[in-house]
Amino acid sequence: MKNLISLFTVLLFILSGCLWFSTDTYADETKSSDSETTASETVPETQASPVILPTDKVSTDDIILYSSAACVIDVDSGEILYYKNMDDRHYPASITKVLTGLLLIENANLDDTITFSQDCWNGLNYYNDMNIGILNGEQLTVNDALHAILMSSANEVCNGAAKFVSGSVSAFCDLMNDTAQEIGAVNTHFANPDGFHDDNHYTTAMDMALISRYALTFPNIRLTVSKPAASDLLVSGEAAPAWQNSNSLIKVSSSFYYPYANGLKTGFTSGAGYCLSASAMRDGMELIAVVMGAETSQSRNAACKSLLDYGFANFAVVSPDLSDCDNQIPVRLGKDAGVSAVPEADMALLIDKAQKSGVTSEVTLEPTVTAPVSRGQRLGTLTVKSGDLVLKEVPLVAAQEVERLSYGEIYRMVLMRAAMAKADAP
Repeated sequence: MKNLISLFTVLLFILSGCLWFSTDTYADETKSSDSETTASETVPETQASPVILPTDKVSTDDIILYSSAACVIDVDSGEILYYKNMDDRHYPASITKVLTGLLLIENANLDDTITFSQDCWNGLNYYNDMNIGILNGEQLTVNDALHAILMSSANEVCNGAAKFVSGSVSAFCDLMNDTAQEIGAVNTHFANPDGFHDDNHYTTAMDMALISRYALTFPNIRLTVSKPAASDLLVSGEAAPAWQNSNSLIKVSSSFYYPYANGLKTGFTSGAGYCLSASAMRDGMELIAVVMGAETSQSRNAACKSLLDYGFANFAVVSPDLSDCDNQIPVRLGKDAGVSAVPEADMALLIDKAQKSGVTSEVTLEPTVTAPVSRGQRLGTLTVKSGDLVLKEVPLVAAQEVERLSYGEIYRMVLMRAAMAKADAP
């Protein structure tokens, strides 16, 4: 009877989570790694707004800017690598169409058909303004309209797309402004979908970078703006002439060809000057360079190339090495003895290349966890530091769920442990 009472007491302790049995398969209570890795001297990625990296650590002497305003940002993190008058208002001209194009495909299917009316030409000049010559009653699919907007900079197609999405150009402009505000372009106001001059149609280099960054989240935007030309498009079911991309940075035949360029959009009006939002990818890092108010197309292109060269030459994307870390945590009362801890988010970190050395990563884990364990449950933290400065913190979470043992399973485990203890007794 006494033995039965003792066994029942042990069982109660187990069910309450106060007792667990240790084996050699379990990890130590806390695991950490001091292995060297790389990171930049920035604040953690959890910060809401983009980070302005310290430009005193890298040279800007080689940047050539013949423009009123400019900036270059990292696409993944949103961090600003260089800027000049980035919050000053400027007329954007046709780089406006980046937002027009993304709103078109965000609010329509690619195979939807747009029928154009004569009023799509209101305020436009066939001979002087960029267009593809769409006539009253002609049709384009949404996909082909996207190409006309972003490659050929077709103004009449912008108006037709605006009416298709919102019912009117003015309603579409409301949508443009609402979207700009939502993505953080708070110093922007659009009065039309094509970028024609209007005193109330303005943005900033930084806002345009944010809009371009958002646009690159759409695969069809990426595909379209990366094409030097398109020859497989249809107007009312008939083959259209090849449409050329106005962005010289992606054209092999251009003296301004940039081998890493993959987008986005050019612009020009007499009031705006020459503008360009250019994206490029190299060694796993993607940048956006925005130039506004350049005096010539040549200086605009040269400025963007210079900004991109600066970014790629001085910054890099790295990921902390966790290969030597023990990421297993023991689980009390679980059907599995342990659970793996993995990063909750991408660990990629933007750094300036001068700071690759002297950076450490530390992993801190809970000593144990009690079942049930849900997938994604917080189990620890990865901290990347440069000296005492925290560069990035990433939560470590459970890679899989672990179910709790049933009462019957716990009871059988207690009996087995008791039998083993008795067998081992002298």
